[in-house]
Amino acid sequence: MFLIRRCKPEDMEVLFKFAKMVHFINLPADKDIISEKIRRSRMSFRAAKEGKELKAVAGDKSAVGASPLFMFALEDLETKNCLGSSMCVSRMGGPGHPNLSFMLQKKQFFSEDLQTGTTHTTAKLYMDESGPSEIGGLILGPNSRRHPLKLGKQLSLVRFHYMGVHREQFGSKVLAEMMAPITPDGHNTLWEYLGRRFINLPYTEADKFCQYSREFMVSLLPREEIYLSLLPPEARKLVGQVGNDTIPARKMLEDIGFKYTGRIDPFDGGPHLEAVTDDIPIIKDTRILKISGTCAQSRCNHEGFISIDGEDGNWRALHTPYRLVANGRGVELPKQAMEALHPVEEDHAGVTPLVLSPKSKTKRVASGGSKTTKKPKSNAKPSSSAAKPTRKRATRS
Repeated sequence: MFLIRRCKPEDMEVLFKFAKMVHFINLPADKDIISEKIRRSRMSFRAAKEGKELKAVAGDKSAVGASPLFMFALEDLETKNCLGSSMCVSRMGGPGHPNLSFMLQKKQFFSEDLQTGTTHTTAKLYMDESGPSEIGGLILGPNSRRHPLKLGKQLSLVRFHYMGVHREQFGSKVLAEMMAPITPDGHNTLWEYLGRRFINLPYTEADKFCQYSREFMVSLLPREEIYLSLLPPEARKLVGQVGNDTIPARKMLEDIGFKYTGRIDPFDGGPHLEAVTDDIPIIKDTRILKISGTCAQSRCNHEGFISIDGEDGNWRALHTPYRLVANGRGVELPKQAMEALHPVEEDHAGVTPLVLSPKSKTKRVASGGSKTTKKPKSNAKPSSSAAKPTRKRATRS
Protein backbone atom coordinates (compact mmCIF):
# COMPACT_ATOMS: atom_id res chain seq x y z
CA MET A 1 0.00 0.00 0.00
CA PHE A 2 1.18 3.53 -0.77
CA LEU A 3 0.62 6.54 1.44
CA ILE A 4 0.70 10.16 0.32
CA ARG A 5 1.78 12.44 3.16
CA ARG A 6 3.48 15.77 3.76
CA CYS A 7 7.23 15.71 3.10
CA LYS A 8 9.55 15.12 6.03
CA PRO A 9 13.15 16.31 6.54
CA GLU A 10 14.28 12.70 6.07
CA ASP A 11 12.98 12.81 2.48
CA MET A 12 15.55 15.42 1.46
CA GLU A 13 18.31 12.99 0.43
CA VAL A 14 16.14 10.89 -1.86
CA LEU A 15 14.52 13.98 -3.40
CA PHE A 16 17.98 15.42 -3.99
CA LYS A 17 18.95 12.18 -5.75
CA PHE A 18 15.83 12.35 -7.94
CA ALA A 19 16.46 16.04 -8.70
CA LYS A 20 19.94 15.21 -10.02
CA MET A 21 18.43 12.77 -12.53
CA VAL A 22 16.43 15.46 -14.32
CA HIS A 23 16.54 19.15 -15.06
CA PHE A 24 13.82 20.26 -12.70
CA ILE A 25 12.55 23.77 -12.02
CA ASN A 26 10.47 23.43 -8.86
CA LEU A 27 12.88 20.94 -7.32
CA PRO A 28 16.44 22.01 -8.21
CA ALA A 29 19.35 19.74 -7.28
CA ASP A 30 20.28 21.87 -4.29
CA LYS A 31 20.06 20.44 -0.76
CA ASP A 32 19.59 23.83 0.88
CA ILE A 33 16.68 24.77 -1.40
CA ILE A 34 15.00 21.36 -0.99
CA SER A 35 15.39 21.53 2.81
CA GLU A 36 13.91 25.04 2.89
CA LYS A 37 10.95 23.92 0.79
CA ILE A 38 10.29 20.99 3.11
CA ARG A 39 10.51 23.27 6.15
CA ARG A 40 8.10 25.81 4.67
CA SER A 41 5.77 23.03 3.55
CA ARG A 42 5.53 21.61 7.07
CA MET A 43 4.70 25.05 8.43
CA SER A 44 2.06 25.46 5.73
CA PHE A 45 0.36 22.14 6.51
CA ARG A 46 0.29 23.06 10.18
CA ALA A 47 -1.24 26.48 9.46
CA ALA A 48 -3.86 24.96 7.16
CA LYS A 49 -4.81 22.42 9.83
CA GLU A 50 -5.36 25.28 12.27
CA GLY A 51 -7.46 27.16 9.75
CA LYS A 52 -4.91 29.90 9.31
CA GLU A 53 -3.35 31.35 6.18
CA LEU A 54 0.43 31.43 6.30
CA LYS A 55 1.09 35.01 5.21
CA ALA A 56 4.87 34.95 5.51
CA VAL A 57 7.70 32.94 6.95
CA ALA A 58 10.42 34.92 8.70
CA GLY A 59 13.80 34.41 7.06
CA ASP A 60 12.40 32.10 4.39
CA LYS A 61 14.51 32.09 1.23
CA SER A 62 12.88 29.15 -0.51
CA ALA A 63 10.57 31.23 -2.72
CA VAL A 64 9.50 34.75 -3.47
CA GLY A 65 6.80 36.09 -1.18
CA ALA A 66 6.89 33.05 1.17
CA SER A 67 3.42 31.93 0.09
CA PRO A 68 2.16 28.67 1.64
CA LEU A 69 3.73 25.68 -0.09
CA PHE A 70 2.39 22.13 0.23
CA MET A 71 4.87 19.39 -0.60
CA PHE A 72 3.52 15.84 -0.90
CA ALA A 73 5.56 12.64 -0.66
CA LEU A 74 4.60 9.16 -1.84
CA GLU A 75 5.67 6.49 0.67
CA ASP A 76 5.79 2.71 0.29
CA LEU A 77 4.29 1.55 3.59
CA GLU A 78 6.22 -1.74 3.46
CA THR A 79 9.70 -0.30 2.94
CA LYS A 80 8.99 3.20 4.38
CA ASN A 81 10.85 4.61 1.35
CA CYS A 82 9.94 7.91 -0.29
CA LEU A 83 9.23 7.20 -3.96
CA GLY A 84 8.44 10.67 -5.26
CA SER A 85 7.00 14.09 -4.60
CA SER A 86 4.69 16.81 -5.90
CA MET A 87 3.74 20.26 -4.68
CA CYS A 88 1.34 23.14 -4.97
CA VAL A 89 1.74 26.79 -4.00
CA SER A 90 -1.11 28.70 -2.40
CA ARG A 91 -0.41 32.01 -4.18
CA MET A 92 2.17 32.57 -6.89
CA GLY A 93 3.21 36.19 -6.50
CA GLY A 94 0.89 39.00 -5.50
CA PRO A 95 1.00 42.78 -5.03
CA GLY A 96 4.60 43.87 -5.30
CA HIS A 97 5.73 40.38 -6.31
CA PRO A 98 4.35 39.79 -9.83
CA ASN A 99 4.42 36.43 -11.54
CA LEU A 100 6.22 37.03 -14.84
CA SER A 101 5.59 35.70 -18.32
CA PHE A 102 5.68 36.88 -21.92
CA MET A 103 2.30 37.57 -23.52
CA LEU A 104 2.27 36.58 -27.19
CA GLN A 105 0.38 38.63 -29.77
CA LYS A 106 0.04 38.58 -33.56
CA LYS A 107 0.71 41.79 -35.47
CA GLN A 108 -0.18 42.16 -39.14
CA PHE A 109 1.40 44.53 -41.66
CA PHE A 110 0.27 45.19 -45.24
CA SER A 111 1.71 47.23 -48.10
CA GLU A 112 -0.77 48.70 -50.63
CA ASP A 113 2.00 49.30 -53.15
CA LEU A 114 3.39 45.78 -52.95
CA GLN A 115 0.01 44.19 -52.30
CA THR A 116 1.60 41.89 -49.81
CA GLY A 117 1.75 41.62 -46.06
CA THR A 118 3.40 39.86 -43.16
CA THR A 119 2.34 38.57 -39.76
CA HIS A 120 4.71 38.76 -36.82
CA THR A 121 4.51 37.30 -33.32
CA THR A 122 5.56 39.63 -30.54
CA ALA A 123 6.32 38.92 -26.89
CA LYS A 124 5.72 41.49 -24.19
CA LEU A 125 6.49 41.19 -20.50
CA TYR A 126 3.32 40.40 -18.53
CA MET A 127 3.32 40.99 -14.77
CA ASP A 128 0.48 39.23 -12.97
CA GLU A 129 -0.16 40.35 -9.38
CA SER A 130 -3.46 38.44 -8.99
CA GLY A 131 -1.73 35.63 -7.08
CA PRO A 132 -2.92 32.43 -8.81
CA SER A 133 -2.21 29.11 -7.16
CA GLU A 134 0.40 26.97 -8.87
CA ILE A 135 1.07 23.27 -9.23
CA GLY A 136 4.52 21.83 -9.85
CA GLY A 137 7.30 19.67 -8.50
CA LEU A 138 6.00 16.31 -9.76
CA ILE A 139 8.80 13.75 -9.67
CA LEU A 140 8.72 9.95 -9.33
CA GLY A 141 11.62 7.54 -8.90
CA PRO A 142 12.46 5.40 -11.95
CA ASN A 143 11.51 2.11 -10.28
CA SER A 144 7.96 3.36 -9.64
CA ARG A 145 7.06 4.16 -13.22
CA ARG A 146 4.24 2.29 -14.97
CA HIS A 147 3.02 0.89 -11.69
CA PRO A 148 -0.46 -0.68 -12.00
CA LEU A 149 -1.71 1.61 -9.20
CA LYS A 150 -0.85 4.70 -11.30
CA LEU A 151 1.50 6.17 -8.70
CA GLY A 152 2.50 9.13 -10.86
CA LYS A 153 -1.12 10.04 -11.46
CA GLN A 154 -1.85 9.74 -7.73
CA LEU A 155 0.95 12.21 -6.94
CA SER A 156 -0.28 14.58 -9.62
CA LEU A 157 -4.00 14.56 -8.86
CA VAL A 158 -3.74 14.52 -5.06
CA ARG A 159 -2.82 18.21 -5.25
CA PHE A 160 -6.33 19.01 -6.51
CA HIS A 161 -7.84 16.82 -3.80
CA TYR A 162 -5.96 18.87 -1.21
CA MET A 163 -7.18 22.09 -2.82
CA GLY A 164 -10.73 20.81 -2.57
CA VAL A 165 -10.32 20.03 1.15
CA HIS A 166 -8.64 23.37 1.94
CA ARG A 167 -10.28 25.55 -0.69
CA GLU A 168 -9.79 28.73 1.37
CA GLN A 169 -6.01 28.41 1.08
CA PHE A 170 -5.97 28.74 -2.71
CA GLY A 171 -6.68 31.36 -5.35
CA SER A 172 -9.45 31.64 -7.90
CA LYS A 173 -7.19 30.24 -10.64
CA VAL A 174 -4.55 27.52 -10.83
CA LEU A 175 -1.43 27.97 -12.96
CA ALA A 176 0.74 25.23 -14.48
CA GLU A 177 4.03 26.33 -16.05
CA MET A 178 5.01 23.69 -18.59
CA MET A 179 8.65 23.37 -19.55
CA ALA A 180 9.82 23.75 -23.11
CA PRO A 181 12.37 21.33 -24.60
CA ILE A 182 15.87 21.66 -23.20
CA THR A 183 19.10 19.93 -24.10
CA PRO A 184 20.43 16.92 -22.14
CA ASP A 185 23.02 19.17 -20.47
CA GLY A 186 20.33 21.59 -19.23
CA HIS A 187 20.48 24.35 -21.85
CA ASN A 188 17.58 26.05 -23.60
CA THR A 189 17.94 27.50 -27.09
CA LEU A 190 15.36 30.25 -26.61
CA TRP A 191 17.15 31.46 -23.48
CA GLU A 192 20.46 31.69 -25.35
CA TYR A 193 18.94 33.85 -28.11
CA LEU A 194 16.47 35.89 -26.07
CA GLY A 195 16.65 35.85 -22.27
CA ARG A 196 20.43 35.86 -22.06
CA ARG A 197 20.59 38.97 -24.23
CA PHE A 198 19.15 40.84 -21.22
CA ILE A 199 20.17 38.66 -18.26
CA ASN A 200 23.74 37.49 -18.78
CA LEU A 201 23.56 34.27 -16.79
CA PRO A 202 23.52 30.61 -17.85
CA TYR A 203 20.01 29.19 -18.08
CA THR A 204 20.32 26.90 -15.05
CA GLU A 205 21.91 29.62 -12.89
CA ALA A 206 19.23 32.19 -13.74
CA ASP A 207 16.47 29.65 -13.14
CA LYS A 208 17.95 28.66 -9.79
CA PHE A 209 18.22 32.29 -8.68
CA CYS A 210 14.46 32.61 -9.25
CA GLN A 211 13.99 30.44 -6.17
CA TYR A 212 15.15 33.43 -4.10
CA SER A 213 14.20 36.55 -6.06
CA ARG A 214 12.57 37.75 -9.27
CA GLU A 215 13.59 41.37 -8.93
CA PHE A 216 16.36 40.89 -11.48
CA MET A 217 13.81 39.81 -14.09
CA VAL A 218 11.60 42.85 -13.51
CA SER A 219 14.65 45.13 -13.65
CA LEU A 220 16.45 43.63 -16.64
CA LEU A 221 13.81 42.28 -19.02
CA PRO A 222 12.51 44.91 -21.49
CA ARG A 223 8.97 46.26 -21.20
CA GLU A 224 8.67 46.87 -24.96
CA GLU A 225 7.36 44.35 -27.48
CA ILE A 226 9.97 41.94 -28.80
CA TYR A 227 9.53 40.74 -32.38
CA LEU A 228 10.22 37.02 -32.32
CA SER A 229 10.78 37.01 -36.07
CA LEU A 230 14.21 38.49 -35.30
CA LEU A 231 15.20 35.21 -33.61
CA PRO A 232 16.71 32.31 -35.55
CA PRO A 233 14.31 29.50 -36.56
CA GLU A 234 15.71 27.03 -34.02
CA ALA A 235 14.74 29.43 -31.22
CA ARG A 236 11.34 30.47 -32.66
CA LYS A 237 10.14 26.88 -33.00
CA LEU A 238 10.40 26.40 -29.21
CA VAL A 239 7.97 29.20 -28.37
CA GLY A 240 4.89 27.78 -26.65
CA GLN A 241 6.07 24.20 -27.10
CA VAL A 242 6.68 21.40 -24.61
CA GLY A 243 9.16 18.55 -24.88
CA ASN A 244 8.05 15.04 -25.84
CA ASP A 245 8.23 13.88 -22.23
CA THR A 246 5.82 16.64 -21.20
CA ILE A 247 3.07 16.01 -23.76
CA PRO A 248 1.14 13.46 -21.62
CA ALA A 249 1.32 15.74 -18.56
CA ARG A 250 -0.04 18.64 -20.59
CA LYS A 251 -2.86 16.50 -22.00
CA MET A 252 -3.82 15.30 -18.52
CA LEU A 253 -4.16 18.89 -17.32
CA GLU A 254 -6.12 19.91 -20.40
CA ASP A 255 -8.49 16.99 -19.81
CA ILE A 256 -9.46 18.46 -16.41
CA GLY A 257 -9.97 21.99 -17.71
CA PHE A 258 -6.58 23.66 -18.06
CA LYS A 259 -6.16 25.90 -21.11
CA TYR A 260 -3.25 27.63 -22.80
CA THR A 261 -3.30 31.32 -21.88
CA GLY A 262 -1.21 32.72 -24.74
CA ARG A 263 1.56 33.37 -22.22
CA ILE A 264 4.95 31.68 -22.12
CA ASP A 265 7.76 31.36 -19.64
CA PRO A 266 10.27 34.22 -20.06
CA PHE A 267 13.18 31.79 -19.69
CA ASP A 268 12.47 28.73 -21.81
CA GLY A 269 9.28 29.68 -23.73
CA GLY A 270 7.17 26.86 -22.27
CA PRO A 271 3.41 27.48 -22.29
CA HIS A 272 1.48 28.60 -19.22
CA LEU A 273 -1.74 26.64 -18.69
CA GLU A 274 -4.47 27.93 -16.41
CA ALA A 275 -7.80 26.75 -15.01
CA VAL A 276 -10.54 28.27 -12.87
CA THR A 277 -10.08 26.57 -9.50
CA ASP A 278 -13.76 25.90 -8.84
CA ASP A 279 -14.23 24.40 -12.32
CA ILE A 280 -11.66 21.62 -11.84
CA PRO A 281 -13.73 18.40 -11.49
CA ILE A 282 -11.59 16.86 -8.72
CA ILE A 283 -11.94 20.00 -6.61
CA LYS A 284 -15.70 20.22 -7.25
CA ASP A 285 -16.18 16.56 -6.28
CA THR A 286 -14.35 16.82 -2.94
CA ARG A 287 -16.37 16.66 0.27
CA ILE A 288 -15.70 16.46 4.01
CA LEU A 289 -17.34 13.37 5.55
CA LYS A 290 -17.29 11.70 8.95
CA ILE A 291 -15.37 8.42 9.23
CA SER A 292 -17.94 5.89 10.40
CA GLY A 293 -15.76 2.80 10.77
CA THR A 294 -14.47 -0.13 8.76
CA CYS A 295 -16.10 -2.31 6.15
CA ALA A 296 -15.10 -5.31 4.06
CA GLN A 297 -13.47 -4.30 0.80
CA SER A 298 -16.05 -6.40 -1.05
CA ARG A 299 -18.74 -3.97 0.16
CA CYS A 300 -16.95 -0.89 -1.21
CA ASN A 301 -18.55 0.52 -4.36
CA HIS A 302 -16.50 3.70 -4.65
CA GLU A 303 -12.83 4.48 -4.94
CA GLY A 304 -10.86 7.68 -4.65
CA PHE A 305 -8.75 9.83 -2.36
CA ILE A 306 -9.35 9.75 1.38
CA SER A 307 -7.31 12.15 3.50
CA ILE A 308 -6.92 12.92 7.19
CA ASP A 309 -5.69 16.17 8.74
CA GLY A 310 -3.76 14.87 11.72
CA GLU A 311 -2.42 16.77 14.68
CA ASP A 312 0.32 19.33 14.06
CA GLY A 313 -0.35 19.28 10.32
CA ASN A 314 0.35 15.56 9.94
CA TRP A 315 -1.68 15.28 6.73
CA ARG A 316 -1.90 11.91 4.98
CA ALA A 317 -3.98 10.37 2.18
CA LEU A 318 -4.64 7.15 0.28
CA HIS A 319 -6.24 6.23 -2.99
CA THR A 320 -8.51 3.44 -1.77
CA PRO A 321 -11.91 1.79 -2.13
CA TYR A 322 -14.55 3.09 0.29
CA ARG A 323 -18.25 2.92 1.10
CA LEU A 324 -20.65 5.81 1.70
CA VAL A 325 -23.05 5.47 4.63
CA ALA A 326 -25.53 7.63 6.61
CA ASN A 327 -27.13 8.96 3.41
CA GLY A 328 -23.78 10.04 2.06
CA ARG A 329 -22.70 11.90 5.21
CA GLY A 330 -20.27 9.21 6.40
CA VAL A 331 -17.62 6.96 4.91
CA GLU A 332 -16.39 3.47 5.80
CA LEU A 333 -12.94 2.22 4.82
CA PRO A 334 -11.29 -1.19 4.52
CA LYS A 335 -9.29 -2.21 7.59
CA GLN A 336 -5.94 -1.79 5.82
CA ALA A 337 -6.78 1.77 4.83
CA MET A 338 -7.87 2.62 8.36
CA GLU A 339 -4.60 1.27 9.74
CA ALA A 340 -2.61 3.38 7.27
CA LEU A 341 -4.52 6.60 7.96
CA HIS A 342 -5.05 5.85 11.70
CA PRO A 343 -7.83 8.39 12.24
CA VAL A 344 -8.93 9.19 15.76
CA GLU A 345 -12.52 8.86 16.96
CA GLU A 346 -14.94 11.35 15.37
CA ASP A 347 -12.35 12.27 12.71
CA HIS A 348 -13.56 13.73 9.46
CA ALA A 349 -11.96 12.94 6.12
CA GLY A 350 -11.56 14.62 2.78
CA VAL A 351 -13.22 12.38 0.16
CA THR A 352 -12.85 12.63 -3.61
CA PRO A 353 -14.33 9.93 -5.88
CA LEU A 354 -11.75 9.19 -8.55
CA VAL A 355 -11.13 6.07 -10.66
CA LEU A 356 -7.50 6.08 -11.82
CA SER A 357 -7.65 3.01 -14.05
CA PRO A 358 -10.42 2.20 -16.54
CA LYS A 359 -9.89 -1.49 -15.68
CA SER A 360 -10.87 -0.91 -12.07
CA LYS A 361 -13.79 -3.10 -10.93
CA THR A 362 -14.84 -0.60 -8.26
CA LYS A 363 -17.96 1.23 -9.39
CA ARG A 364 -17.73 5.02 -9.32
CA VAL A 365 -20.86 6.53 -7.82
CA ALA A 366 -20.68 10.32 -7.84
CA SER A 367 -20.81 11.96 -4.43
CA GLY A 368 -21.82 15.32 -5.76
CA GLY A 369 -20.04 16.63 -8.84
CA SER A 370 -19.42 16.02 -12.50
CA LYS A 371 -18.07 12.75 -13.77
CA THR A 372 -14.29 12.70 -14.03
CA THR A 373 -13.02 12.02 -17.53
CA LYS A 374 -10.37 9.44 -18.28
CA LYS A 375 -6.84 10.85 -18.26
CA PRO A 376 -3.52 9.56 -19.54
CA LYS A 377 -0.86 8.85 -16.97
CA SER A 378 1.39 11.63 -15.74
CA ASN A 379 4.87 11.70 -17.24
CA ALA A 380 6.91 14.10 -15.15
CA LYS A 381 9.30 11.41 -13.93
CA PRO A 382 12.87 10.26 -14.51
CA SER A 383 13.29 7.60 -17.17
CA SER A 384 13.47 4.04 -15.88
CA SER A 385 16.60 2.12 -16.80
CA ALA A 386 18.78 -0.59 -15.34
CA ALA A 387 21.82 1.56 -16.07
CA LYS A 388 22.65 4.84 -14.40
CA PRO A 389 19.89 7.28 -15.47
CA THR A 390 20.84 9.90 -18.00
CA ARG A 391 20.06 13.54 -17.30
CA LYS A 392 16.63 14.37 -18.68
CA ARG A 393 14.15 17.16 -18.33
CA ALA A 394 10.85 17.14 -16.47
CA THR A 395 7.75 19.26 -16.36
CA ARG A 396 7.05 22.01 -13.86
CA SER A 397 3.64 20.51 -13.24
